[in-house]
Amino acid sequence: MIAIVDYGMGNLRSVQKAFEAVGHEAVVTRDARMIGDASHVVLPGVGAFGDCMANLDRYGLIDPVCRAVQSGKPFLGICLGLQLLFTESEEFGRHQGLNLIPGKVRRFPSGLSEAAGTVAAHLKVPHMGWNEVRVTQAAPPLRGIEGGAHLYFVHSYYVEPEDATMVSTMTDYGLSFVSSIWRDNVFACQFHPEKSQLIGLRMIRNFAEWQ
Repeated sequence: MIAIVDYGMGNLRSVQKAFEAVGHEAVVTRDARMIGDASHVVLPGVGAFGDCMANLDRYGLIDPVCRAVQSGKPFLGICLGLQLLFTESEEFGRHQGLNLIPGKVRRFPSGLSEAAGTVAAHLKVPHMGWNEVRVTQAAPPLRGIEGGAHLYFVHSYYVEPEDATMVSTMTDYGLSFVSSIWRDNVFACQFHPEKSQLIGLRMIRNFAEWQ
């Protein structure tokens, strides 16, 4: 059973539908026992970092999420669900995260640009739309996905892990940033596989079949 953690924020139904589309049942829940009994756990997220941490605390979900990560069962963090795993975020001040992955969450700097022919094109924040990912470590959910694949992003902040060996993919948006991490049973990505069409569904299936 795949448990999608419900802390009152995020695109929960679209993640659940993605699992259903590849033939795997997923339950949206905030029940600690159900999360503990699940074979796989997913932490999605859309919204402000501080609000999401407050909701995890309000619903008594911090401990179940931490235990899920530490249990060795496959764990998937999506977008803000990646960022929440880190030590702290600078979004709207300074907020403590789950501190399961040492590192910080940074905002894209102002004045980002990239070369477009001979002219530097201004890049908007949030980073929104399709972008290329470069695979540095082929984590199990990336099985069969070539480097250079394009996936869907919506975010203004990115992660900086202290341990560079856990970086799984990188992406360029005015700067080169970490777009996914992998360590043992944990894979977490800044992009949205549930919004990334066939490649994203391949990732969802790979995660559901990860043992």
